[in-house]
Amino acid sequence: MEVCREAARCNSKETPLVLKNTMNALLLFALISLSFADDFEQAYSDLGHDRTIYISENGPKLAVVTDQAKVISQRGANATLPCKFHRDPTLAPNPKLRIKWTKLTYDYLKEIDVFVAMGFHKKSYGRFHGRVHLQDAGENDASLVINELTLEDYGKYKCEVIDGLEDDTVVVSLDLQGIVFPYFPRLGRYNLNFHDAEKACQEQDAIVASFDQLYEAWRGGLDWCNAGWLSDGSAQYPITKPREPCGGKGTVPGVRNYGLRDKEKNRYDVFCFTSNYKGRFYYLIHPSKLTYDEAVQACQKDGAQIAKVGQMYAAWKLLGYDRCDAGWLADGSVRYPISRPRRRCSPTEAAVRFSGFPDKKHKLYGVYCFKGNN
Repeated sequence: MEVCREAARCNSKETPLVLKNTMNALLLFALISLSFADDFEQAYSDLGHDRTIYISENGPKLAVVTDQAKVISQRGANATLPCKFHRDPTLAPNPKLRIKWTKLTYDYLKEIDVFVAMGFHKKSYGRFHGRVHLQDAGENDASLVINELTLEDYGKYKCEVIDGLEDDTVVVSLDLQGIVFPYFPRLGRYNLNFHDAEKACQEQDAIVASFDQLYEAWRGGLDWCNAGWLSDGSAQYPITKPREPCGGKGTVPGVRNYGLRDKEKNRYDVFCFTSNYKGRFYYLIHPSKLTYDEAVQACQKDGAQIAKVGQMYAAWKLLGYDRCDAGWLADGSVRYPISRPRRRCSPTEAAVRFSGFPDKKHKLYGVYCFKGNN
């Protein structure tokens, strides 16, 4: 076996072998590349070398915006939900441009038609019929005006502008000044399924409160240790002072949530919401105490009707009504509103005091009446 002792001589012998192996590898790579190129040309021969791909650098040609995401008003007033749209100036005028307003349900799964406009054609829908129109403050103004607001108008609205193939939307919330109050009927607590709860609130000049409304009431100090229905079908209750039977001692304050419940089978109280009213709420001065039937007749004789629970809460919260006299209300309950706590009249806090559902035949109370402006 020959041992190579001279590096130069050994390297000169090995060089031809290395070059030969390298050349073979390069030749193989070239053949594979040519084969791949042929396959690519066959697979994508329709592309062509002069094909042009357009990339838009200017974004959408239509934008819908609002300068006020939440509008706050009150029942009976008018409100304007702001919405404007901006079109690309290069676009030709479109006489078929369409503006559409819808009201969103709490879960965003359904939209209720409110108003549609396309050129000179305009249409309002359902309970909004005759109460809504576009503000038309400018060429690109799509703002919606709602007249004579009702409690049911509370919620979120979507402004949509459709311009040919272009389409954009924005959401505006309509909030109402008002008050949330817990309610249960003469039957007692935890006796209302969801549909009974809706009816109970309506009978007291209110609607079932939303979670957002209950949350704001909790932030304002509402503490109630009985679960009540909310408009989304859940049962919840607000606790500001946690205690053993109410959320647990040592727990943090908050709105306790039982989650979505069976609207037919489950029974709770209800949280109602009411707002300003057009009329006069007052305690009727009468020479004697009254039974319930006498109270109803006394209000009617005065050109009014016996007041509802929601009207008392609205007068107390929104107008500061204060009267230290227990009186009948329409549901057969006896209550009185205290805005200025004092001895013998809710000494610890401002509140609507509840005296229960007494026997309607007992002549023990006065009466609160309501006289509408209409």
